[in-house]
Amino acid sequence: MPQGNGSSPQGPSGPNQGPNKPPTGPNMKMSRNLVSWLVLMGLAMALLVLLRASVAQPKEVSISEFWKLVKNQQITKLVIKEDGTLEGTRKWAQGDPAGGAEVRFSVSYPREAIDNDFIKDLERTLPDADVKHEKTSQYIGWLIGLLPWLLIFGFIWFFIFRQIRNVSGGGGMLGNFGRSRHRVTSKEHTNITFADVAGIEEAKEEVLEIIEFLKSPKKFQRLGGRIPRGVLLVGEPGCGKTLLAKAIAGEADVPFFSISGSDFVEMFVGVGASRVRDLFKQAKESSPCIIFLDEIDAVGRKRGAGFAGGGHDEREQTLNAILVEMDGFDTNDQVIVVAATNRSDVLDPALVRPGRFDRQVFVPLPDVQGRYYILKVHARKVKLGPNIDLRRIARGTSGFSGAELAALINEAAMLATMANKELVEQDDLEEARDKVRWGRSKRSRQIDEAEKSATAYHEAGHALVQSLEKHADVVHKVSIIPRGPYGGATFSLPEKDRNNVSEKFLLAMLRVACAGRIAEKKFCDDVNSGALGDIRQVTEVAGKMVREWGMNERVGFISYAEDTHNQWMNLPGNKDYSEVTAQSIDEEICKLVDTAYRDTERIIDENADQVEAIAQALLRFETITGDEVNALIRGESLDRSSVSDLLDDEAASVEDVGQARPVKAKPEPDADLGGEVLPQPG
Repeated sequence: MPQGNGSSPQGPSGPNQGPNKPPTGPNMKMSRNLVSWLVLMGLAMALLVLLRASVAQPKEVSISEFWKLVKNQQITKLVIKEDGTLEGTRKWAQGDPAGGAEVRFSVSYPREAIDNDFIKDLERTLPDADVKHEKTSQYIGWLIGLLPWLLIFGFIWFFIFRQIRNVSGGGGMLGNFGRSRHRVTSKEHTNITFADVAGIEEAKEEVLEIIEFLKSPKKFQRLGGRIPRGVLLVGEPGCGKTLLAKAIAGEADVPFFSISGSDFVEMFVGVGASRVRDLFKQAKESSPCIIFLDEIDAVGRKRGAGFAGGGHDEREQTLNAILVEMDGFDTNDQVIVVAATNRSDVLDPALVRPGRFDRQVFVPLPDVQGRYYILKVHARKVKLGPNIDLRRIARGTSGFSGAELAALINEAAMLATMANKELVEQDDLEEARDKVRWGRSKRSRQIDEAEKSATAYHEAGHALVQSLEKHADVVHKVSIIPRGPYGGATFSLPEKDRNNVSEKFLLAMLRVACAGRIAEKKFCDDVNSGALGDIRQVTEVAGKMVREWGMNERVGFISYAEDTHNQWMNLPGNKDYSEVTAQSIDEEICKLVDTAYRDTERIIDENADQVEAIAQALLRFETITGDEVNALIRGESLDRSSVSDLLDDEAASVEDVGQARPVKAKPEPDADLGGEVLPQPG
């Protein structure tokens, strides 16, 4: 287990692979068209406003001002309308700033006062003006003003609401919410088969029965048996649940309906249940087929949990619809539901009972053999060098999921590409593993010498104790190059995978974790916050040994672990044991940690020279291997050159070449011109 200036964790199913085409159905088309038409409508309205603003409106004048204009013969054109409005143009009087320019005006005259005599009087009074009588209906102007708005609303109706109505399948504008958002995948639409799934052989064998049933159902019905109606894939994130489902779609020659649990839930109550019914209706019409519900815990959580014993009504209605649809199958429907989750503990008991999800398939983290096969699957896509040892990488990636192993191969390919290599080498895989697990190395980071020295002694303490502890993992390498959140790290190379950990291994782990702080304190006469991760690791391991794993004589063979899943709203302090027992647990945890600390102090004191040698090697080389650590513990010295030594040798060789090179001097310049003779390289 890697140790560092802060504890470092150890850790596969392949990532979700396979070409999932982007949604191109009516929903996507409707949303794109809707946005386009809304943008066009906004532009049209803005253009209308600009046009109305750009047209100069006539100036409103009073009746007295109008007759004053008539008296002064300033009116050049006049239009008399039926509604009593008089509009025309007038010119400014001589000497005004406008210089006689014409200006539009309007005046509201009483409608009853406008008759033939009124019009004749104006024509006689204004002989030079163009006086007209416009006999139009009073509603024409109102309709002209209303026409732009009628066009806008007509545009909205014909190009937006009409599309929504068509897409919703005749169910109205909101009818589409009740339609299922599943994707249908056939054998021809995916290139993932069981050959692309490695490391989970037992899970593959269980789902193979499903494919065999779909291909030849009479084979099972001959003896009266029936295939499970539902299969629940359970496992940690990245273990290959979705990849396994895609492989089922690639192997089975039947329709494959896939949908995420979150796609059922909407802001409208009842929409999720409607989508469930629509999904199962289409699946039954296409039977035999497979329905895949990814992340089913989004809608399948236990009912009656939460505040006031209620829960989310929409989610509960959706879950009820799933329960009814699954239990309502006939044995001849040949519709199989496959679901995936990494939180099987929160699922409703009615969902996982026999008759619904009859079978739970556990998809675990791969063992060393599984990791090797997963690496081989992903390595088929990259060019590997002849020195590649995938089994060594598989040994050094204990606890990795398939997704992390896929990222490891991809990172190695990118590292080799950035280094302009033709092939991926073993060093690239090693660096990629460290990068995926602990982050990118920070070689350009400037570190204070005192901090660097403290980190070196910290890692030297880890490396020494881990090498001397026969129950601990083998040291792979030690580095003081900052990587991710860690100032340095001691990397382990487990000899085997551990399904269960022994008490001796845990005690060795405690001593290894304590060694960094003890070495710092002894050789630097100071401590720092870099041991935060080690302290957390020691506290967690010791606490589980006492509370959960029964590895303490005083506390006994009793579990005092807190049940975090059944706590109401996860409130703290909800314990089912007395304060006296809690005090005993605390005392035993402290005693366990203190014993490990004292034992580690003794080991460090007895091997102080070896710690000093490892620390000095780290300060010189920055990274040393596990074999070099063992050589230093045996009292041997490292004869390889450090990076600084190589740079110094290169600089010295350049200087020697420059001094040995013949020099030709220029002839002395004329004294009159002045100057200096400089040596020039020959």
